[in-house]
Amino acid sequence: MVEAGTARTLKDWISSSSRVAVITHTNPDGDAIGSSLALALALSRQGLDAQVIIPDGLPDFLRWLPGIERSTTFAYKKEKAVEIIEGADLIFCLDFNDPKRIGPVEEYLSKSGAHKVLIDHHQDPKQFTDIAISETWRGSVGEMIYLLLKEVFEQDVLNKEIATCLYVAIMTDTGNFSYASSYPEIFHVVGDLMKYDLDKDMIYSSVYDAFSEDRLRLQGYCMQEKMVILPQFHAAYISLTDEELMRFNHRKGDTEGFVNIPFAVKGIRLTALFVEKKDRIKVSFRSRGNFPANQIAADHYHGGGHINAAGGDSFDSMELTLSKFESLLPEYSKWLKDA
Repeated sequence: MVEAGTARTLKDWISSSSRVAVITHTNPDGDAIGSSLALALALSRQGLDAQVIIPDGLPDFLRWLPGIERSTTFAYKKEKAVEIIEGADLIFCLDFNDPKRIGPVEEYLSKSGAHKVLIDHHQDPKQFTDIAISETWRGSVGEMIYLLLKEVFEQDVLNKEIATCLYVAIMTDTGNFSYASSYPEIFHVVGDLMKYDLDKDMIYSSVYDAFSEDRLRLQGYCMQEKMVILPQFHAAYISLTDEELMRFNHRKGDTEGFVNIPFAVKGIRLTALFVEKKDRIKVSFRSRGNFPANQIAADHYHGGGHINAAGGDSFDSMELTLSKFESLLPEYSKWLKDA
């Protein structure tokens, strides 16, 4: 993964640093948090003061991860987060391809004179770091961090805690290995992680069986009342307003995975989830086959992502947003039928 020259530079930067900041994106998922914590824990084993900066809150189902005490949420503890960034000799940017994806943290990242390293698997990365390790075909950044640790450090720095974080990163960003994982190397990586005495069943249960009753009822409501199937386009979508979220005592992370629900219907190749926020509609897309979900996100929703997993924003009302989405589908109907 890491070219020889880049590996040597990273080794030099790590050996000459004492404080490291690891920054990930807003609305962090399992890959963002798992890979960030794994890297911070590995660097701490090398004697560095490594801290993770999260722009906004993290989902409850990830709070149990080892090393979570090394994380600081900018939205809640801005002063501490800024102090960490300003004091860092080295900054790693994980799981985002554009500094806009870290919200207000971007201001402090851009001001920092530290060496900066991007490790990401999203398409079309912007140039905002000194080193960019970008592999868009990989299923997760967690896999990339595993390879980085193997290639940059002289000795094996992995342990059960780090392996657990990496396993969560890989598992969640591949939908428990149901997508973005059709290549042998990813299973070689997971096989090696299992050597560190992982409790795979506990990890799965902690991530997928740790939601509230309200969240489960919200999921049922989506399936019964909010899921719209458009069979002529092999597409489906779910929408949730702020009022509906409040009705089910929504907490951050509760809608994680809802965009995948319609895939249980035979023939569906494109799904969308529209969630009302304070100032916008958050849009998530998933697709099957070769339909470019990232293209529809980039063309119409100020976003982007992977070919089968992408997202963006709409600044229209929910009613208009849904109407526009349905009106776009004829434009993509041939791709959806052939996907």
